[in-house]
Amino acid sequence: MIGGWRYRLAGGLGAVTFTVLALALAYQSVIQDLIVLVPFVGDLPIRSATVQEFAFEALTTATIVAVAFAPLYKPQPRRLLDTWLFAVRRTAIAVLALATIGYFDYTYKLPRLTLITAGAVLMATLPAYFVAIRRRPVDGEERTVIVGNAAERIPRISRAADANVVGYVAPQAVKDSEIGMIDGGHVTSVDIPRLGGLSRLEEVLLSHNADTAVLSFAGEDRSELFGALAVCHENGVEAQIHSDYADPVLTNEIDGEPLVDIDLEPWDPQDQVLKRLFDICFAGVGLVVLTPIIAVIAIAIKLEDGGPILYWQERTAVFGKTFTIAKFRSMVPNAESESGATISAEDAGGTDPRVTPVGTVLRTSHLDEIPQLWSVLLGDMSVVGPRPERPSLDADMESAVEEWPNRWFVRPGLTGLAQINGVTGTDPERKLQYDIEYIRQQSLSFDGKIVIRQLYQVLTDAISLLRSDAADTPDTGDDGTPNR
Repeated sequence: MIGGWRYRLAGGLGAVTFTVLALALAYQSVIQDLIVLVPFVGDLPIRSATVQEFAFEALTTATIVAVAFAPLYKPQPRRLLDTWLFAVRRTAIAVLALATIGYFDYTYKLPRLTLITAGAVLMATLPAYFVAIRRRPVDGEERTVIVGNAAERIPRISRAADANVVGYVAPQAVKDSEIGMIDGGHVTSVDIPRLGGLSRLEEVLLSHNADTAVLSFAGEDRSELFGALAVCHENGVEAQIHSDYADPVLTNEIDGEPLVDIDLEPWDPQDQVLKRLFDICFAGVGLVVLTPIIAVIAIAIKLEDGGPILYWQERTAVFGKTFTIAKFRSMVPNAESESGATISAEDAGGTDPRVTPVGTVLRTSHLDEIPQLWSVLLGDMSVVGPRPERPSLDADMESAVEEWPNRWFVRPGLTGLAQINGVTGTDPERKLQYDIEYIRQQSLSFDGKIVIRQLYQVLTDAISLLRSDAADTPDTGDDGTPNR
């Protein structure tokens, strides 16, 4: 059995290859002569195809079939009958989609006789192919692999596991002598073999036919944890964690069992690519479209007090790293020279005397955030994600809310679930709840909803600002005196 990208590649190439072969078979004269003997179907006109027509028909058909079979490209453990029925349903969906296309005036639509013939061939071959490469569920005793760098936790996890623990996978830096030394203050031992390093995790899971992996990583090693979780996800292996070390990002609730399921599903690589493409397009188009506004803002800031146009800040990025962002300066120059990094009183609904008149307009309309589009282009930020804080403020919030670093599981964003709900750093606990909710629910569609709501709020705030300015302007008569 193959897994991971090899399985995805085998599944996709197999679907395309069998589709092209089925289409070529449908155009063979011998096959067509046999088909005309079938009642009802034999009355359909027989048609041949030129090389160009066949190429375009094959491209259309292979694309439809490949998309229809996308759910089967993930090597989830399935029984033979389940895999067969699933593949049959996906084939039927593909054939119906091709038949629907046939109703439109598409130059290279499949002739009805060709579609019926190719569909019958695919119905017989594709389910059998996916049955042959499927990941088989474990029969009998379940097999568990412990994965991680927290060596002192392995004995406790091993004792808590109901299934047969076939061994552990740990980074090369973790020595065998460290396993089972100290567990809860007692010297313990554990008699399970080392199966390899993290780079061989996929190979280990497949070769030992593991159906469960218990992750045991120290809190600082989030990147390795997510890498291991992604490997489990790609190969249909259930991921668990010990309840004593469970993270609110990884599991929704603790049900009293020593080992609990990790219900956070990593993004598929193709979704990550699409999200990155969206970030690049959004930021690139935004910077181009907003160029006139950027010029006006720069002139206004410079004319107001002659200070710098941009204000540079260090912010916390994914997994606790740092990066530098730029914002249009909305405060007086050197506003934090005496106070240091602090949360603005405006975030709590008050008035910050350091904010300039131009800065008030920029903050109300969110235009001060425009330069951060450049950070999105560079890949330091995403359009949607937890808003990055300054490292010094992160340290303060972490001392108040222990789980605060959980926000660093994903790339920070221009906007996020907390922002569209009006929650700022003045309420770190509530902000963290929204950020964790986003991490658990993140998807392309969820990102789209957040962006739409944020753009609507920006438009609403801009309209309110214009109305308030209009209300503050006195109504004057023809002679310039205010009307009473």
